[in-house]
Amino acid sequence: MQVGREEQKASRAPGILSTSDRLLVSNQQRERPEVPVKRERGFLLCRNSWISAKNMACRIADPSVFLSTGHHQRTRSQKIATLSAPCMTGNWHLTWNRLLVKGENHKKWVVPMRRTRTVQAVAAPVAPSSADSAEYRKQLAESYGLRQIGEQLPDKITLKDVIDTLPKTITEYLNEARNHKRFSDEDNLDCLSTLLLTSSRFKSSSAFQKLKDWGDVFEIDDVKAWKSVLLSITSYAFGLFMISKAPWYLLPLAWAWTGTAVTGVSSFFVIGHDCAHKSFSRNKLVEDIVGTLAFLPLIYPYEPWRLKEDTAWHPVWKAEFDSSPILRKAIIFGYGPFRPWMSIGHWFLWHFDLKRFRSNEIQRVKISLACVFGFMVIGWPLIIYKAGIMGWIKFWLMPWLGYHFWMSTFTMVHHTAPHIPFKSSDEWNAAQAQLNGTVHCDYPSWIEILCHDINVHIPHHVSSRIPHYNLRMAHKSLQENWGKYMNEAKWNWRLMKTIMTLCHVYDKEENYVAFDQLAPEESQPIAFLKRVMPDYT
Repeated sequence: MQVGREEQKASRAPGILSTSDRLLVSNQQRERPEVPVKRERGFLLCRNSWISAKNMACRIADPSVFLSTGHHQRTRSQKIATLSAPCMTGNWHLTWNRLLVKGENHKKWVVPMRRTRTVQAVAAPVAPSSADSAEYRKQLAESYGLRQIGEQLPDKITLKDVIDTLPKTITEYLNEARNHKRFSDEDNLDCLSTLLLTSSRFKSSSAFQKLKDWGDVFEIDDVKAWKSVLLSITSYAFGLFMISKAPWYLLPLAWAWTGTAVTGVSSFFVIGHDCAHKSFSRNKLVEDIVGTLAFLPLIYPYEPWRLKEDTAWHPVWKAEFDSSPILRKAIIFGYGPFRPWMSIGHWFLWHFDLKRFRSNEIQRVKISLACVFGFMVIGWPLIIYKAGIMGWIKFWLMPWLGYHFWMSTFTMVHHTAPHIPFKSSDEWNAAQAQLNGTVHCDYPSWIEILCHDINVHIPHHVSSRIPHYNLRMAHKSLQENWGKYMNEAKWNWRLMKTIMTLCHVYDKEENYVAFDQLAPEESQPIAFLKRVMPDYT
């Protein structure tokens, strides 16, 4: 995929920039001050420099620092150490406490030849350090099980800049033009739209062909939406048939299918997910009814999920981890071996407590809860009456656990990686969080088909208005315009092992600290995962 983008760049005419590069250059040119050449506090300030001298960093390579591992620790790849200090002239002492080791949190495995070392730092423009280089990101991605770690998105890029590059219809493009005062009224817009769409010259142009090929990623297509519902119902019926006919030794396969394609993420959840984001139908009453019915087999109250979706993931905080021994043990198991089912905890804690909702939300929440409890009171006894308690386990409980496996897996892969920070609201940057802070992961084709492409999740984070059947189109557009900033992976065991054994307690300086660093005597579940989980991509 990276090769394709490089070929596309090479095929451009000289001087032609990508959308993201044009936005960055234009913003920088607009805001870049004209500064005369002068020296100030040892910094070299250059006219029209794109680098602020006050933020310039000196990359200092210290050959006396080496990384080693203890006899019980394995590393998948060589770790890279980088040191940085404020770029000022004079002598600097690099003390042990200020040593930064990129990618490794164990200070006790870093062996310095001397406790301090005096180095000379000179203020001058330097090439990017290894921590910023493409080669470093490639090595880091390989060690984590990712295909690509994206570059940092510039602060000047806004989420609107990203959304504006997504494909739209000709009418929407003309609407934007009118909003920018290129057209004075609706009549001019309608007239030009008619002329363009009936012009043979325009229809033969590359612009029209691009619009025709792409379509509009925000367009709600009722036919496609209801085809997804039909696929969901068909998959559900087929899953029940497999469970009823399969011998005991094939039941796990039947449950896996049903959890993936029927009761789970692929079918009913994705339908309800689109309804909650108002991207299923233009009729909002239809969305509320379909969303409520789609969530019923999952025992998910529709309104509470719609209102509390943003709470579906957050890291473990140090204070929370240290609050009590019992809670610490539960967290270690929950974020360790039971992490693929952690969404059950979120389902239970966040969707049935009326105290978590505002007063103007309570009435709709109560209606959703009544629907869920009605399904449990009527549906569960009916299943038990027809098939017994084992039938309830076979036909509902096991597929439900399969659903939560995929719900939890998709959530943690989308949002969790050792290099992705978790920002507080006052530091949060929407464009960086949604484009830089989301991981796109490819799964086997049968999972993606049955899951209605819910794994193609970066476009959804960029704009939740995009229906699930347009996610791939939007993702292709994002790759063409912003691909170098995106995190991408193909599902593999190393990726899962990285998340489940390293990404635990959040630390603002290091991003994540593993449980076995903070409480090694209580982290036997993590040690077990490190032993048994494969480490190949």
